[in-house]
Amino acid sequence: MKIKFESGGREYVCDTSRPFFVSIPLYFNGSQPNTYNVRKASSKAYETGGFIGDTRRGGGCNFEEYRIVPHCNGTHSEGVGHISLERIPVNNILKDLLIPSTLITVSPEKAFDSNDIYIPEKSEDDLMITKVLLTEKLGDSDKSFLEGLIIRTLPNDESKKSVNYMDFLPPFFSIDAMEYISNLNVKHLLTDLPSVDRTFDDGRLTSHHIFWDVPQNSKDVGINNHSLRTITEMIYIPDEIPDGIYLTSIQIPDFNSDAAPCRVMLYEVQ
Repeated sequence: MKIKFESGGREYVCDTSRPFFVSIPLYFNGSQPNTYNVRKASSKAYETGGFIGDTRRGGGCNFEEYRIVPHCNGTHSEGVGHISLERIPVNNILKDLLIPSTLITVSPEKAFDSNDIYIPEKSEDDLMITKVLLTEKLGDSDKSFLEGLIIRTLPNDESKKSVNYMDFLPPFFSIDAMEYISNLNVKHLLTDLPSVDRTFDDGRLTSHHIFWDVPQNSKDVGINNHSLRTITEMIYIPDEIPDGIYLTSIQIPDFNSDAAPCRVMLYEVQ
């Protein structure tokens, strides 16, 4: 199906029958990305009495139970409930069907080569997405396609589909970079990193706080007056998908939780 729409006073066409899939399929009990060395997402046949929910074992149907840690087992979307005392579920926040978005590719730089700051203090081994990197890519961008911002990092290969992020320190966003993104009024931020913050940051989640407009060191968020922005982490964007403008669809299960696994699709715009 082709749709026509207007954005920023211009008319565009999009073919919704040809999506690019940029979320990582979750293979329960199989190869999957992981951070913080949590248990892998797993599934097993439900059994009770004489019932076995596995056709391979003589059951009449497949009937499984699943175990997952959405923040650590693969592609997921999260809302401000991730850092709040109040339980604010992401399914009450993520309601946009098609999001005008911009995809950029950046090569994170050594933290000590940048004047950008971070809390806690930067270390010699840190790699950061900095404000300079973002302004170079977004300085002339179409603001009407910045409701969503999709960031692919280099190097970029299929190992992102199964990497253990405890084997090395992944890049993260500097304070300056996240303030820049926030000031662009980006509503949905998507990244192939496991977190917008440093893996070990003393539990501060500095960049999360900035994006969701929550004071640092605070977990108090108004239950009826809070950010409607989302962060989607651990996507994978193949190299053949070019930088540019897209419509983005983020699909999540109707989980009443701070984060949920998700399926992300990009649609080319002409």
